[in-house]
Amino acid sequence: MKSLETLPINIVTIPVTPLRQNCSVLWRKAGHTGTLVDPGGDVDLIMRAVSNNNITIEKIVLTHGHFDHVAGADELSKMLEVSIEGPHVDDKFLLDSVAETARNYGIDGARDVAPDKWLGEGQTCSIAECDFEVLHCPGHSPGSVVYLNRTLRFAIVGDVIFKGAVGRSDFPYGDHKALISNIKNKLLIADNDDIAFICGHGSSSSFGHERSTNPFIV
Repeated sequence: MKSLETLPINIVTIPVTPLRQNCSVLWRKAGHTGTLVDPGGDVDLIMRAVSNNNITIEKIVLTHGHFDHVAGADELSKMLEVSIEGPHVDDKFLLDSVAETARNYGIDGARDVAPDKWLGEGQTCSIAECDFEVLHCPGHSPGSVVYLNRTLRFAIVGDVIFKGAVGRSDFPYGDHKALISNIKNKLLIADNDDIAFICGHGSSSSFGHERSTNPFIV
């Protein structure tokens, strides 16, 4: 597994919301221009991490539409005057109801999100000044995407897969069969074994480790 510490990208993860979702700030080690991935709330904590590392945020990128990943995106987009990219348009219905869903979890201040750019299979997305391939991986949500840089051997997977687990698919719009198929056929293939990833909750891992040990796959 490629160590995250050897990447030419700095990664700071800020657990946000009561669901402890991993909002990530990524930037090139040679510079101070960065990307926010999945700012799900606790905007003050996110901005403190940005300020402490002297980062200029160039954009916000989303992996999918669940409120704990996106509830702070609209506020931060306007505060920082940056655009929002992703996820796939199939998650529009989730992004249109972020505030309502968050209130159901006892969280006030969340805002609905209207991305400036939807992303689809085969497109590229610049994150921390590096180009990432977009893989559409529905199942956890219809519009979930994974960002993959094959040169860096690094991926950002949202809630598609975790260390020792996979994303929930017991929502009315979830599809467990599609989720497992996308994980097996797009992510956990032999050529990807050394690719490290950060996910939406919990610790980082690698595709190879999950291919051989993840109980939902093995």
